[in-house]
Amino acid sequence: MRQLIAMVAAFMLLPSSVSLAADLEELLEESRTASYSAEQLIACDTPDGSRDALIQLQQRSGEVRYYGKSDSTAEVWTGYGNWVIESDGSVKESTELDEDEAQTAIGQRYELGPSASTLYLGRRADRYRLIDGDVARAELVIDRATGVLLSVVTFDDSGSVYCERNFVSFNPTEPSWNAVESSAESGHLVRSHDSDLPEELAGFMRLDVYVDDAGLDFAYYSDGFFSFAVFESEIDIVLDDAVTSEVGGHVYQRAFSPGQVTYTWPVRTGGMALIGDLPPDMHADVLDDLPTPYDAGFFRRLWRSLFG
Repeated sequence: MRQLIAMVAAFMLLPSSVSLAADLEELLEESRTASYSAEQLIACDTPDGSRDALIQLQQRSGEVRYYGKSDSTAEVWTGYGNWVIESDGSVKESTELDEDEAQTAIGQRYELGPSASTLYLGRRADRYRLIDGDVARAELVIDRATGVLLSVVTFDDSGSVYCERNFVSFNPTEPSWNAVESSAESGHLVRSHDSDLPEELAGFMRLDVYVDDAGLDFAYYSDGFFSFAVFESEIDIVLDDAVTSEVGGHVYQRAFSPGQVTYTWPVRTGGMALIGDLPPDMHADVLDDLPTPYDAGFFRRLWRSLFG
């Protein structure tokens, strides 16, 4: 179970589609069908310190493959209506997303500021600001020839930079890939229509819910730009290298990694986890709409104080 959560966390490092104004949406549609190879540097300034990583991305025919530049051999693919996690040459986890249904569920939360011409990696590009009310939430640099997102900088509500995802190399040619086969132990998450998770969390719409044979429910939420996944498990979810964080008067375990944050906490029925690319100022509102941490020790102490 921890392996699945870690793999989904890796999946969420990948660039996601943005539901915005028609002109930018046309550029991004062009980006989804482009072929390229790139290296991307992710650097984030989090409440727990700096987090950074250098990853490799390759895209072909609407499918993206992510390769972490570490000792891990895990790879993540995502494309139209699916994502796949592969390790050591075979598929370990996979699922499908109804992309048409997802796009209709997302409102137009963000507006675009005026574009400005720029050069990025020696290529002609356009720079956009993404606005939420009076707050600038992101700056996007889009390659003019291919529509590919070359740079994404996200901000917190004070205007400070939270994360930067910058291509440091870009090759707009079609990559060559090896075929990968499913292994006997690979799992496929199945879409479910039954879930106790809310359809909306702090302005984020629930796009899809999945279940697996290990008793894990997984729901994916988006507001059109930022996104996160929520897990419900029958057992407590242990998070490695976590710190204790108090949010809204409740205690959680929290870990930041490049481009994302993970929270875990116990509930009466087991455990929950949240993984997303949200700036820190958004965390409290989302967690506040989810079941609060359950402290079994508190109720044991209360029982003893009342009945000895």
